[in-house]
Amino acid sequence: MNLTTLRQELLATEYFGNTTWDYAVAVAVFLAVFTTLPILKAIITKNLQLLSKKTKTGFDDLLVNLLRKFVGPFVYLWAAIYFGTLWLTLPENLAQLLHTLFVILVTFKSVQLLQGFVVYGVQQWTKWRLEEDPTSAAMIKNMTIVIRLVIWAAAVLFILDNLGINITAAVAGLGVGGVAVALAAQAVLGDAFSSFAIFMDKPFQVGDFIIVGDLMGTVEHVGFKTTRIRSLGGEQLVFSNSDLTSSRIKNYKRMRERRVVFSVGVIYQTSVEQVKAIPKTIESVIKEHKTTRFDRAHFQSFGDFALIFEVVYYVLSPDYNTYMDTQQFINVRIMEEFAKAKIEFAYPTQLVYHTKVSEPA
Repeated sequence: MNLTTLRQELLATEYFGNTTWDYAVAVAVFLAVFTTLPILKAIITKNLQLLSKKTKTGFDDLLVNLLRKFVGPFVYLWAAIYFGTLWLTLPENLAQLLHTLFVILVTFKSVQLLQGFVVYGVQQWTKWRLEEDPTSAAMIKNMTIVIRLVIWAAAVLFILDNLGINITAAVAGLGVGGVAVALAAQAVLGDAFSSFAIFMDKPFQVGDFIIVGDLMGTVEHVGFKTTRIRSLGGEQLVFSNSDLTSSRIKNYKRMRERRVVFSVGVIYQTSVEQVKAIPKTIESVIKEHKTTRFDRAHFQSFGDFALIFEVVYYVLSPDYNTYMDTQQFINVRIMEEFAKAKIEFAYPTQLVYHTKVSEPA
């Protein structure tokens, strides 16, 4: 027997239903896949890195990060095992198991990559359409969670379908169950849609000071169901999102300037000349301050015990502390100017007149 014949016989020898040649081919395929995939990944990663230096977009950087994060030795090993065993005749159960595990692995990695693309797309869309703020950040986080759940649900259905399970009945059952859940959770779903409306329309943001009815405070958190507000007293107010979208909201953070109306009362003994001079005096006092814009000052009415002057001006800042500082400055200056002009402020007084009645003769 020559060497060639011996080699042929060895290669034709069967073990567990496969020849030695089949095993040799399977090992060769295993080694080829296991060594080629990391080399291919390195080449793609290097080219993408070079490309990322030439472009301003972050998409190529995203591809590099996703490849590094989700494609590694475990993927190489399972891909090599799967493609290597395709050359072998395996028991039906074992072949089905390997196929199922490979499908699960590919689906799992595909979902991870898809999630990365979705998150990147949502973030880019938000930067393009909406300004960056804590409210947007919180809502993006909630949106990505929902999108991920949907993707994973679709992945599970895909895996079940590959396992030979009839998912038509399951999908139909989920549809009926979804309707039942929707009817039972109308309030929760309404709040969820309201949170999306708040995110898109932005009637307020985290950090804004708002008034809802007779309640007021600073917005701390906007969630899927509720919005939390910190009141001036320190307690936390919790509103359902649907309540907020159906209410009239005063947002003081959006103020560009603050309109101020106040009154000044002087005594009835004030002379006509002094009364005529008071509006001009108040106007000059208000114009002294740099953060104000004078509107008007008028002798408004005759009060029960005072001559009433109404004053209107604008504080060129929405900040409440700035308004109070300005009003304090104006009040002090009015007192100083009235003291110089010998004009007295009115206060509640009553005059009692005594009439002498003559006695009858």
